[in-house]
Amino acid sequence: MAFRRRTKSYPLFSQEFVIHNHADIGFCLVLCVLIGLMFEVTAKTAFLFILPQYNVSMPTADGETVHYHYGPKDLVTVLFYIFIAIILHAVVQEYILDKISKRLHLSKVKHSKFNESGQLVVFHLSSVIWCFYVVVTEEIPRQLQYICLYLIHIAGAYLLNLSRLGLILLLLQYSTEFLFHTARLCHFADENNEKLFNAWAAVFGVTRLFILTLAVLAIGFGLARMENQAFDPEKGNFNTLLCRLCVLLLVCAAQAWLMWRFIHSQLRHWREYWSEQSAKRRVPAAPRLAARLIKRESGECGSAWGRRAPPGPWTRPAAPPWAWGSLAPARA
Repeated sequence: MAFRRRTKSYPLFSQEFVIHNHADIGFCLVLCVLIGLMFEVTAKTAFLFILPQYNVSMPTADGETVHYHYGPKDLVTVLFYIFIAIILHAVVQEYILDKISKRLHLSKVKHSKFNESGQLVVFHLSSVIWCFYVVVTEEIPRQLQYICLYLIHIAGAYLLNLSRLGLILLLLQYSTEFLFHTARLCHFADENNEKLFNAWAAVFGVTRLFILTLAVLAIGFGLARMENQAFDPEKGNFNTLLCRLCVLLLVCAAQAWLMWRFIHSQLRHWREYWSEQSAKRRVPAAPRLAARLIKRESGECGSAWGRRAPPGPWTRPAAPPWAWGSLAPARA
């Protein structure tokens, strides 16, 4: 695979040869590693170049979380991906940037800056796509949702001159969050401590009701009765019917979404709790069943002896050892 067309040949393994053919050399090394994956004998060695070797899986409630450490084997992996970057750099330069620069007829200085910016555009674009992929597949989306909710509400209260109402609503929200995180810390210290979580569950629903009530009273009724309801951004007056409806819809939608998430998580925790309780109840069922079978067998054995001739008053029948106690005749 040749990335560039060259008219001049250089001595083999010379400095000029390596500089002008570094992408081809890197592609050959990468191809050797990929071929090594196809055979069982060399697959284990080939994986050293592709995957991190110092990973530890930690069990969690939702599954497993993989943590990575570092070590000397990571140098081989870094070297492999350096060759991958060199190959991609050559592909972008050969098939995209060189064709564009030939049509533009740039000077030498502009040509080097054009190549630098073109390579960095591809690098940053691929990095952005990878970062969005990580954001979607990991825990970051949940954190971003709450951060965006806070920013939207705080920015809306600031821009619409609703600072006092925003402070009161934030006070209620922060009090609920403080109780939740305090309950979580206590739960980490003592897993059987569920009292604070129960208190937080009750306070959470009441807080949602208070926030909705205050928003409706202040925006829906209080601002609607004011005389000046003209839209004037220079004076900071946004007291119009459309603005009030938008703010109320935003607050109601946010509180409804939070309440739905809360109910969904509570139902999931309750299902997990009752499944654990049912599993614990099924454990002692096996010994009880065995004991019933033993009693049943002993009763059948006793009834069989009852159909035979009764033994002598001081003789012990030939019964199994576990049935002697029930079959021994009483002293006359």
